[in-house]
Amino acid sequence: MQNRRKFPLALEPHLLTGAILLVILLMYVPLIIYWYDGWLNKSISIEHEYFSHGIIGLPFAAYIAWNYRHKWQNLPNISHPLGAVLLGIAGVWYISGIPDLINLSFPLTLAGICLWFKGIPGLKLMGMPLIFVLLASPNHIPYLIEPYALPLQKFIAAVAGFILTQLNMDVTVEQIYLFVGGRIVEVAPHCAGLKMLFTSLYVSLMLLYWTGAIANRGKSIFLLSSAVIVSVSANILRNTLLTIFHGKGQDAAFHWLHESWGGDMYSAGMLGLLVLIMNWIESNFSTEVNTQENPGIEN
Repeated sequence: MQNRRKFPLALEPHLLTGAILLVILLMYVPLIIYWYDGWLNKSISIEHEYFSHGIIGLPFAAYIAWNYRHKWQNLPNISHPLGAVLLGIAGVWYISGIPDLINLSFPLTLAGICLWFKGIPGLKLMGMPLIFVLLASPNHIPYLIEPYALPLQKFIAAVAGFILTQLNMDVTVEQIYLFVGGRIVEVAPHCAGLKMLFTSLYVSLMLLYWTGAIANRGKSIFLLSSAVIVSVSANILRNTLLTIFHGKGQDAAFHWLHESWGGDMYSAGMLGLLVLIMNWIESNFSTEVNTQENPGIEN
């Protein structure tokens, strides 16, 4: 049950909002700068690199929230007690010194503010920006998922080995290892494309929201399924090329594709393909009858 107590009239809403924003800036701007420095310079842990889609995701979330500012202002000033609870938990997490909890306190703080100032309607209005922030906040959940990626690693290694065999290369596949020319290539979880899979799904959600197609189940399922297929297929090709480069002693080409800007080009190409698929869906996919309001970006 929401507490429909209105805020005191003597309290200047703009002054209070400004003070809250200032506190958030002081608390989280250094943290976000740390995230971006790690993502751009690849100086952050491998697990946290899984969230590098936040480079574009966080500004996108901020843009959505900015576009909803008028709707936010028109909502009644009602508070929900859960907002205070979330803010309290976020404060404890922030001062805990545990990196994952500090990172996750950011979306929790934003959710708490929505509930405290605008209640459930405010949380619903800012639901998608909050989801984008949450999915871009680094944590060690990918580390917990990695052990379950073994079947995918084996599959990629087996298919890459099959392709190399068709190219008349002497290759041996053992579990997740490829042996070529006396050298070994391991299809590790990171190399199996988990990072790009997460990024592809995240960008797909952005595209669906941007176009308003997120309310269309058929379009959403098609694009998300395409993202999985594109990600797995591209990583099979990438691991095949890496094995060729490593097996033939082309170390410069191997490092270019594995760790240098070649990998960034590969990632950009995958995301560009998702944009093309989204355009094709918008042009050719049959429209479902849906009475829901288009949730896309509004100006």
